[in-house]
Amino acid sequence: MESKLFIRAMTVALSIAVTLLYDKVIERTFSLGREAHRSMSNILPLVKNTIPPLTSKKHKGQDGRIGVIGGCREYTGAPYFAAISALKIGADLSHVFCTRDAATVIKSYSPELIVHPVLDSPGAVEEIEKWLPRLHSLVVGPGLGREDNLLKNAKEIIEKSKTRGIPIIIDADGLWLVAKDPSIIQGYQRCILTPNFMEFSRLCEAMHHVSLDGTDLRVTAQQLSIALGNVTMLLKGEEDIITDGNQVLTCSQEGSGRRCGGQGDLLSGSLGVFSHWTFSSTLNATEGMNPTLVAAFGAASLTRQCNRQAFHKYGRATTTTDMIQEISTAFRRLFEN
Repeated sequence: MESKLFIRAMTVALSIAVTLLYDKVIERTFSLGREAHRSMSNILPLVKNTIPPLTSKKHKGQDGRIGVIGGCREYTGAPYFAAISALKIGADLSHVFCTRDAATVIKSYSPELIVHPVLDSPGAVEEIEKWLPRLHSLVVGPGLGREDNLLKNAKEIIEKSKTRGIPIIIDADGLWLVAKDPSIIQGYQRCILTPNFMEFSRLCEAMHHVSLDGTDLRVTAQQLSIALGNVTMLLKGEEDIITDGNQVLTCSQEGSGRRCGGQGDLLSGSLGVFSHWTFSSTLNATEGMNPTLVAAFGAASLTRQCNRQAFHKYGRATTTTDMIQEISTAFRRLFEN
């Protein structure tokens, strides 16, 4: 009997020790901030709370005037994908500020977009600055290219936008710019970065001067966000990791194995809209959660749902154009049912 009691006592003690050790590991792993283990079913209602109702009492532009900085001779599809996605999600107006030789091409894709051929003009910053008071959010990077003049103009436009408190989404070559000079967005907590793995690696090297190793990407993303002054990060991958340095969310909404070019542009355009909606909402709507986290989760979920639906129809032949055609039904399934 004593032997059985001893064994039972040792088993309980061992169980307690293992539990304490596990808690200590978790605490240490996320000692840089508080990780939010909230399920998709708990976060999607917060996104829904921020979506403005459709009503005849509003005026044009109230539900979103989105600006896209990007588009050059080589890359005209990316700014189009971002801008048209913003419209289809529910923004009222989409502006594209691109180079002169990209403007006619982008206009030919859709008459719905307002296209400004000014990004490579001598007075580009002044011309675009005139429009900033009318914009609710800015998407910087789709099709921007890496010419010094375009990057310089984009940098100055970011600085002008920050002084107005405009939410800024930075993607693609905009992330190349940030990797070259992280101070551009350092500490600006109305900014959301949307790197893929390679872009994330460059940002890590820029901030920490070391190559990205095989460590836990959630922890690394959280560290990078903190290093950038708690700028929100949406790291795209098998699961999307979203963090503002204080909380870490993951979006594992089912997508597909198809990775065609342009999906990130759909995401960035979505973020432009969701960020306006979340920042325009009350704290009660997001239950006190950082608006950038709610916006990022909403946009990531929608992009994955579009990818899933398009893949079910077209399989290997799926393109971003097919995904954009799914925005209406995907939005309804996620946020309006």
